[in-house]
Amino acid sequence: MPANQNFIEKLLNAFKEFAAKKIVAKNEFLTREGQIERNIFYIETGAVRVFRLSEAEEQTIRFGYPGSFINSLYSFIKNTPSEFCIEAIRKTTVRILQKESFLKLAYEDNESLMQYTQLLENLITQQIEREIDLLTDSPSERLNRVLSRSPDLFQQIPLKYIASYLRMSPETLSRIRNS
Repeated sequence: MPANQNFIEKLLNAFKEFAAKKIVAKNEFLTREGQIERNIFYIETGAVRVFRLSEAEEQTIRFGYPGSFINSLYSFIKNTPSEFCIEAIRKTTVRILQKESFLKLAYEDNESLMQYTQLLENLITQQIEREIDLLTDSPSERLNRVLSRSPDLFQQIPLKYIASYLRMSPETLSRIRNS
């Protein structure tokens, strides 16, 4: 690949050239709790959610839709069993790149390594924004924060999953949206 090509372009090309393509049925899992994440997924069509099972409920923490890279990041980085599940919430086409191939691209040259570091910094920033969302008391304020980052969320993701992500019932979310 050309040296002046940026890391994201290299990554997208790798997904097109080397990654396995898989069509995932609605409710099918890409990753289950307890599995060690050894892949990174690129969403071509459809949508997925990352969630955690607790004793009382499923807690949605992230979504992936066309153009998203997604995996169980902590498991991927630390090589430990995932505490999260990744499930298709509608028929979804993904490209699957193995960790070894991904890291080979990231460490290919200094420019790629710098851009990989920027990608990780962006992921950390997103995680901090999510933590702030969770600490925000007002349900309408949580909704507004999320919509400012993802204005087309309601076009991509079903209401019940957005409600779970926002820590509220679907009825509360509907009431807030209609007020």
